[in-house]
Amino acid sequence: MAGFKKLIFIQIISWLLCVAAGSYFISISFDSAVSDAQKNAQTTVTKYINGLTLDEISAQNVKQSIADGKTFSSFTLRDYQGAEIFSINSPTRLPMFAEFVQSSFNSVRPQFAVNDAADIKVEFTLNIQHLAEQLQISLFIVIAISAILVIIPIILMQSIFYQLNKNISTTVSDIIDIYINQNQVDENLDTALDSSRLKTLGKDLVPSFNRLSHFLKTKGEDIQSAAMTIKHEAYKDVITALGNRNMFVEYYEKNIENTEQSTFGSLAMIRCSELQAINQSRGYQKGDEYVKGVADIIKHISGTYTGSQVFRLNSSDFAVVLPHTPLKEAERFGENLQSRFTQYQQNQELSSVANTGIVGYEKGKPLGELLSVVDNAMSMAQSKQVNAWHVQRETDLVNNISAGFGNQNWRKVINEVIESKRVHLVMQNIMPLGKSIKAYAEVQVRFKTEDNQVLPTASFLAMAEKLDMAIEIDRLIIDSSLEKVKSRNLSEKFFGLNVTASSAHNDQFVIWLERRLLKDTHIASKLVFEVSEFGLQQNIKASKRFIDMVHRVGARVTVERFGVGLTSFKFFRDLKPDFIKMDASYTRGLEDDKNNQYFMRLMVDLAHRIGVSVFAEGVESQEEKHIIETLCLDGVQGYYIEKPKDI
Repeated sequence: MAGFKKLIFIQIISWLLCVAAGSYFISISFDSAVSDAQKNAQTTVTKYINGLTLDEISAQNVKQSIADGKTFSSFTLRDYQGAEIFSINSPTRLPMFAEFVQSSFNSVRPQFAVNDAADIKVEFTLNIQHLAEQLQISLFIVIAISAILVIIPIILMQSIFYQLNKNISTTVSDIIDIYINQNQVDENLDTALDSSRLKTLGKDLVPSFNRLSHFLKTKGEDIQSAAMTIKHEAYKDVITALGNRNMFVEYYEKNIENTEQSTFGSLAMIRCSELQAINQSRGYQKGDEYVKGVADIIKHISGTYTGSQVFRLNSSDFAVVLPHTPLKEAERFGENLQSRFTQYQQNQELSSVANTGIVGYEKGKPLGELLSVVDNAMSMAQSKQVNAWHVQRETDLVNNISAGFGNQNWRKVINEVIESKRVHLVMQNIMPLGKSIKAYAEVQVRFKTEDNQVLPTASFLAMAEKLDMAIEIDRLIIDSSLEKVKSRNLSEKFFGLNVTASSAHNDQFVIWLERRLLKDTHIASKLVFEVSEFGLQQNIKASKRFIDMVHRVGARVTVERFGVGLTSFKFFRDLKPDFIKMDASYTRGLEDDKNNQYFMRLMVDLAHRIGVSVFAEGVESQEEKHIIETLCLDGVQGYYIEKPKDI
């Protein structure tokens, strides 16, 4: 199309040049014809008056002969003294182009004639109307003919271009169809386009399509490589660089559930039992280091098994696939993990590290069913001891129902803890950031088995909540804490006790707690009950009744993990807590996060206006503590300030 437009432009320029050249030559011819006519007219007039005298010329006859104005546009007769005898003027308007040529060349000029006796003088201007009309007609003919000569090729070229483009499009379309069909059959983008039909359609295009094939193959490889890189990044866990849950699902479906070959092996799930506690007490950075440490242990132990695969399913769970490994051999894997976890626990001063559930798998086993069984094995392991493992066999499953085993075992363990009051209390102080600030020490609980093994706290509390036993646990913690305060004569110190939302919203628990605190009013005034922001939001009316009761007995209330939900300050004005404790996620990297700094400062200003003190938890560096001090918070808590210690 661009070539066609260029051709049209050339044709138009050629036409204009032709018109210009024709006009020039016609103008020259017109000027020459006018000059010849004027010369002939002068010769004729001169011959006519040469043998005559003034007396012999009849002025009336001359007037009649030239009055029509066809010969002369002006005529003046003078005597020997130059006096005008008569004059005739009959000017005519020339056509536009003739007028332009005449004025440009000055073709029409006055002519003069004198007789031999010199008594007759004639001045005249020739009428060139007929020559001008001929000039105009010639010009129109030139323009018309040249225009026709230009337009006809353009029309022909347009038709030729259209037909040519149609033929080319049809040829390329046919070649592309053959190209695609060949590559669909051969599944090879580098297929040579050298068939006889392709050569017939357009052999000149064959090399281009071979280059296109190579280009597409190269680009296809690049795209596949980029897609694999993107997929790998999307399927990779950022902290451990292991495959995430999506990669695990894809691996299982491809290599186990839907594989054509017979396969079997063992699947282990490892759960980091202390991640939540570390995040809250030491900060998220320490939590990430803890997860990396567990991942390194898992990769090291599983690396001795051929074809093993390790994935991080979520924040606290890892999955390990041990192909062609029977459960008997997988037991040794569990023992090795427990040994390394125990060593890591001692080095890092942790209450526990992780528990392991192990099950067997075979070809065609649905992933959802397998995960249900391994989760049950995990529950069994958590209820045993620190860093314990448990293998769940098919023979252990009664009527193929596995979910109840872990729950039943946990219920038994929790009941034993409650009946035997096997709780160990530690405390972690909140450091006040002002002389007039009232702070306290948060009481934290560790639960033990009958073998005096520490159970994973987060798992224990989660299972207690799941089995509707949280109220009994809260009663146990409160009773044990009050007895400890009384026995150690610590009634002058302030202590914080955690209460689950389900207990705070339970009327019977609230009645029990009020009566229990009234028995020791001097201790009750030193207690601060911590309830999560999210839990309080679940039932505003019940939360208000609980807080009002706590205030009646002289105790105080802290809203912990503040900032995770979307609570408005109208909510706080209605409930009237005494303290709020910012979630540890706001402390993490606070020195570099201007948004968190702004949010915390805003919360502090608003809280202080309604008389609420603000604490920060999870403080793990001097920089974080310094920033918190500049934001005017009232207190800080974390491993940098103080580690949990026995009461």
